[in-house]
Amino acid sequence: MMREILVINSGSSSIKFALFGPPVGAEPMDLQLRYRGHFAGLGSQAQLSLKDGEGEALDPGSAGPALSEVPADLDHDGALSKLLAWIEAHPDLGDIDAVGHRIVHGGRDYVEPIRLDAEALDALEALVPLAPLHQPYGLAPVRALAALRPDLPQVACFDTAFHADQPRVARTFPLPRRYCDAGVIRYGFHGLSYDYINRTLNDQIQPTHGSEAKAGRVIVAHLGNGASLCAIHDGKSVTSTMGFTAVEGLMMGTRSGSLDPGLVLHLILQEGMAPEAVQQMLYKESGLLGVSGISGDMRELLQSDASEAAEAIELFVYRIVSEIGSLAAVLGGLDHLVFTAGIGERAAPVRAAVVEGCQWLGAVLDPTANQADSTDIAAANSRLGLWVIPTDEERMIAWHTARTL
Repeated sequence: MMREILVINSGSSSIKFALFGPPVGAEPMDLQLRYRGHFAGLGSQAQLSLKDGEGEALDPGSAGPALSEVPADLDHDGALSKLLAWIEAHPDLGDIDAVGHRIVHGGRDYVEPIRLDAEALDALEALVPLAPLHQPYGLAPVRALAALRPDLPQVACFDTAFHADQPRVARTFPLPRRYCDAGVIRYGFHGLSYDYINRTLNDQIQPTHGSEAKAGRVIVAHLGNGASLCAIHDGKSVTSTMGFTAVEGLMMGTRSGSLDPGLVLHLILQEGMAPEAVQQMLYKESGLLGVSGISGDMRELLQSDASEAAEAIELFVYRIVSEIGSLAAVLGGLDHLVFTAGIGERAAPVRAAVVEGCQWLGAVLDPTANQADSTDIAAANSRLGLWVIPTDEERMIAWHTARTL
């Protein structure tokens, strides 16, 4: 049995990590969470936050000498070195048996978690153009850890894998066939989050609706700085709002979501924008930030009295409701709507507005439960199940890592 599994979720200037021990219950997902942490501002304003398995914040300075000092210019490799040194020196922790990584893009070939080797790493590097803002930062810690601990098994868990069995019609773009044959298809993302919700949803439904109740036709709304929806039927991904890249679909914190392709051509051909400038705008300067001109953070917009903030929130909700209608049509109806991720879990006004837009589906909100961020936020007379379920991508990665090895 595995003792300690380290989970790494790396971004351009951050590393989120979690350390899991052996299961504490009979269920496979009952891995014991020992610690969670987050290195932020790497390379310039580095800082570390750390929590124990109960979610209590810890002072990194008291956690041990390896973490007592975090220099402002600490980079990704330095953070990984400190993390390994802290784990290996910690009196209550054993040796790390494996490391699980979140890798955003698996392409067509990697549709389930794999143990990483040099060949797989090279193949995943080739997918960088499909996820230029995510893939390089997910792969960099793999190479760094391979250099630091060459005998330590590493597993890649892919955000695209959960969607790999979608029907061909849901994944095909109406382009010349040669592009589809070359891999220009709708991949979908946020798969680790959807995988976790999918595996735990019945555990939430059955205490409320009885042991015979099942998930059936579900839309999960992963609403964070990155946002998407996924339609799930009997535990399988049917379609999702993100496609070839993680910029398609819903309006997001700084990403535009879906646009008229002709608009992009207009920006390049008529406005004279360089493709790199268009990419920068669509990924980093649009969405909630672009429309509001204030912030891409929903918390700030909800606290603002500016009309531009209200307009940005209204458009965000409008796009969600519109896409829910599309996904419900593909499912042939809807039984449950689940909210997850930062906005989905904590922004009660956004959930209320979305549910109001879904009244035609039989959705009726319990305002008190919604304001309290309760798990079940549906009124007694709601035909649609309405749920708030915190996602746990790190636990999902740990589970897949243990299962893979």
